[in-house]
Amino acid sequence: MKRTVKIASGLLVCLFIVGCNSYDRLLKSNDFDAKYAAAMRYYEANSYSKAIQLFENLTLYYRGRENAENIAWFYAQALYKEKDYYTAAYQFKRFARQFPYSDRTEEAAYLSAYCKYLDSPPYSLDQSITREAISEMETFVERWPRSLHIPEVNHYLDEMREKLLKKDYEIAYGYYFVEEYRAAYESLKHFISLYPEASMREDAIFYLLQSGYRYAKDSREDKQRERYQQVLADYERFHSSLRTPSYVSNAADLYTKSRAALSDIEAAQNANN
Repeated sequence: MKRTVKIASGLLVCLFIVGCNSYDRLLKSNDFDAKYAAAMRYYEANSYSKAIQLFENLTLYYRGRENAENIAWFYAQALYKEKDYYTAAYQFKRFARQFPYSDRTEEAAYLSAYCKYLDSPPYSLDQSITREAISEMETFVERWPRSLHIPEVNHYLDEMREKLLKKDYEIAYGYYFVEEYRAAYESLKHFISLYPEASMREDAIFYLLQSGYRYAKDSREDKQRERYQQVLADYERFHSSLRTPSYVSNAADLYTKSRAALSDIEAAQNANN
């Protein structure tokens, strides 16, 4: 029995080696028709990594020829199914440019944007890919407004915009946390303007008031007057949006302190005159 198992294992190893040698020879050969047929067989058998190598090898040779569209399409599909979303996005976008009149062009444009969506990282990381995905999906909606993909595209857009919102708030609050009050004030002001319906808008308003007050307090004497006045103006504009009791009372306290500081500044100026 053990001898039979060893023989069977040996045969499998031999077949594997023969198969590898055969694949390597095919990659190096100039029989492009055989490569194309093998690439399609590997693709249909879900051996995407082998199919990808062959499709890459075939792309230049078949450019402008009969099978060029199939190679470009299945190459991108193999990358997508292998979960190499970054490269797949590039290849689908390239397909849409090279074959603008193909029946597959709309799907390629969608999959290019979708792959970038799949490649989009958590909001705490750099969001460059997310912004690219949003741009591509918005372009897709403009180009194919009646596509069957529109509902899911809108869902992905909402999801990614929420991710950018969280990232922008994290950056703005981060400045406040490390006591960079000028940067915090400008970032929070931008956030409030850019995202008027954000769920953390109340938090942003409160930290805007806090940042403005502390920025004014830490400023040079000749700059304090205008900056305390800005705190008062921001309070008048935004205090009605505050609902959390601690925010309401603390914001009112900042307003009172800012008015008192302005009174002291004016009193000092009058005394000097």
